[in-house]
Amino acid sequence: VQLQASGGGLVQAGGSLRLSCAASGRTSSSSAMAWFRQAQGKEREFVTAITWSGGNTGYADSVKGRFTISRDNTKNTVYLQMNSLKPEDTAVYYCAARSNPFYSTRAGAYDYWGQGTQVTVSS
Repeated sequence: VQLQASGGGLVQAGGSLRLSCAASGRTSSSSAMAWFRQAQGKEREFVTAITWSGGNTGYADSVKGRFTISRDNTKNTVYLQMNSLKPEDTAVYYCAARSNPFYSTRAGAYDYWGQGTQVTVSS
């Protein structure tokens, strides 16, 4: 399975971005997917995740109410809509997939990772 993340960029505080993560190869719609992020000099952290059905989602407290994860299994793509962005959201954002229909907040639970896309929020 290959994951290709896109949509990152430079945005002013208060702005919005939408990230996409397209899966290819031996994909399965029974895979939970997630977004993690890693700021410079910090450890990778959980941002949000979604079950394979899309019926359940989870968010880090720091992004609740601002970020929304969704997926389109017909396109093998997961999305991350980020609103009201803050400078502290600046990081490389990684999408991840696991061979399990239920999501986890642990990075180690994911089997496949995208290459990351840079999000920079200026103050």
